[in-house]
Amino acid sequence: MPYAPLRHRFRRPLISVAAAATASLLAQPLVAQTANAEEDSILQEVTITAEDQLRQAVGVSTITAQDIENRPPANDLSELIRTMPGVNLTGASSTGAFGNQRQIDIRGMGPENTLILIDGKPVQSRSSSMMRRTGERNTRGDSNWVPASAVERIEVLRGPAAARYGSGAAGGVVNIVTKKPTDQLTGEATVYYRTPQEGNEGDSKRLGFNLAGPLAENLSFRLYGNVAKTDRDEPGINLGVGEQASPAAGREGVRNRDIDGLLRWDLTPDQVLEFEAGLSRQGSIYTGERFIQGALNPIQQQLTDSGAETNRTLRRTASVTHRGNWGDLGNSRVIFQYEDTNRRYINEGAAGSSEGAFTDPITWNNSELKNYYLNGEMYTPLNLGGMSHVLTTGVEYRKEKIKDPGSQNANPPAGFESSGTGKASADTWAVYLEDNIALSEALVLTPGVRLDHHDNFGSNWSPSLNATYQLNDQWSINGGVARAFKAPNIYQSNPEYWYTTMGNGCPIGISGPCYIQGNPDLKPETSINKEIGVAWNNHQGWDASLAFFDNDYKNKIVADMPNAAPDDYGTFRRFQWFNAGKAKVRGLEGSLNIPLLGNHGDTLKLFNNLTVMDQNKNKETGQPLSIIPKYTLNSTLDWRINDKFNTELTATVYGKQKPRTLGSRGQELTTEGRGSYALFGLRANYTINKNLRAGFGVENLGNKRLYRTANSESAGAASYNEPGRAYYFTLTGSF
Repeated sequence: MPYAPLRHRFRRPLISVAAAATASLLAQPLVAQTANAEEDSILQEVTITAEDQLRQAVGVSTITAQDIENRPPANDLSELIRTMPGVNLTGASSTGAFGNQRQIDIRGMGPENTLILIDGKPVQSRSSSMMRRTGERNTRGDSNWVPASAVERIEVLRGPAAARYGSGAAGGVVNIVTKKPTDQLTGEATVYYRTPQEGNEGDSKRLGFNLAGPLAENLSFRLYGNVAKTDRDEPGINLGVGEQASPAAGREGVRNRDIDGLLRWDLTPDQVLEFEAGLSRQGSIYTGERFIQGALNPIQQQLTDSGAETNRTLRRTASVTHRGNWGDLGNSRVIFQYEDTNRRYINEGAAGSSEGAFTDPITWNNSELKNYYLNGEMYTPLNLGGMSHVLTTGVEYRKEKIKDPGSQNANPPAGFESSGTGKASADTWAVYLEDNIALSEALVLTPGVRLDHHDNFGSNWSPSLNATYQLNDQWSINGGVARAFKAPNIYQSNPEYWYTTMGNGCPIGISGPCYIQGNPDLKPETSINKEIGVAWNNHQGWDASLAFFDNDYKNKIVADMPNAAPDDYGTFRRFQWFNAGKAKVRGLEGSLNIPLLGNHGDTLKLFNNLTVMDQNKNKETGQPLSIIPKYTLNSTLDWRINDKFNTELTATVYGKQKPRTLGSRGQELTTEGRGSYALFGLRANYTINKNLRAGFGVENLGNKRLYRTANSESAGAASYNEPGRAYYFTLTGSF
């Protein structure tokens, strides 16, 4: 999807502002090198107005480049995105396996229901990692493909408005917008170093650059690159914590290499072509994963001592984008993207072996995922029946192809044929229509509908209705309802997916071996997402919002053996992925920003947002969908001492986290939740001169450390490590 619609979703007092913001965002690349100073000023003013209104609006948040500079992430953008309302980091399920591989989870719908975009183009590289029977993937997610120094802003869209983005957006959308070509040659380089106070935690270092400018009268470019490394924790960081016989190790490390180039050709003042290509490599640095009787086994020890990478992901992209201004017909945008992901990983033991239980001798597998994406949209301003409209019409095509021999955890049982390649593919077509209608100066109504047709799972309708009512110049009410969906992923639906487990992994009372096979007869997961909120802004620096969201979720795809009857083949039992019953996700989001000093708080201001999860569970089993805090409070005290020097004091408070009480085999679990805790940080940034900036800070001031006690569902909520106090320094030079 294009980035523009994310900017004009909710909370604009007049349709004229929405239309102007949309038009300016679409037109800006077209006129960047041709518009006169007066036109540039108008466009900039309208764009900034729209962005300020949406910074912490109901259902929408924007992280700016200045925010990233003030609070730089050590490596992954998810470290910053998690501070937005409604956002947390969780594993892909509530079992605890791969607990330190936490990903962006919006409104408790899980990482698989969070759609990641880069410049409006979907990112699906995490889908190259096999989904285990309890829903986990051994993946870091898709939020670490763009270095922090290359980001212009990050837009986070939550709630019913996300439904128009199709499969996988039921929770919300994160759009990472990169820096664009400029009309003058500019360059920037950033170095970052972070060192933990505790010697058994890994440090981080990165170097990134951006270069942009004109090549000819109508030709410009942008190039960014990045080299980064976060070291692993010491393997024994969790030893002696809790009463687990086989505790997991700490956080693995990661090596990043990124380079991306964009070439923009202004064909005319109203028509532009952009060609982009990128290459990224991520390698996970092994940290031991699992201890037996206080020690690693020989294979794990060998991998740990050598600093080995146990999986390496290579992501290659190429895209072409056309933007056009067609006068009274409006503006258009057409994107074609090819995304190729190759993941090389060490085979983990079969027969239900635990996370990190590698085979002896070590063997490798390759997963190859190819995604083709074509999308076209038209934005047309209309005046019908005396009312102003901004009509969006779109068409989309996606093709996904995978080959992963490792998805056959073991050879299929006798009587079942398989190519042994793990090949599968899926095609999806979609058309959608959305209209921003100004019914009056105060009321904006946004009806929409999207039709997706999946070649394996048929057609799916996603209607939506959102509205904004401006009570007066300070108060507005926002509401929406939408039907969202998620198609079965390419592993769950592939009959060549085979996962096997012996007696220890079968349901209680059933002897092994037990097999799980992909199921081509699945139904898409669906949810009815509802939201209502109120926003207040007194135009003196005070503003607040409060939203209630309620999602009714059904047909969640699971392979929980106790809830399904196996096919009995005598010598083995076969299970399949299936559609489970209903689930409920419900909660509150709020924000309150308080000016303390200066004009509208421009010297000292307190920013706050709060998320409260009331329900997040399977209605039939009562089990949580993911391990998520009962509440999350983020606060930032921003002190702009002068034009050159500013500081931030940050605090995040996490509420209690509820674990599973029923295991995937049907066994009762005696597990403990994770209690509430708080993290504090102190940061400062200083502009040395117009070409040099420095930043430094302390994270986790109170040195509140949390430990992972095991690598399975018996860990309860203690499925991840929270690192202790750390110090960082960053320096940016530019011209």
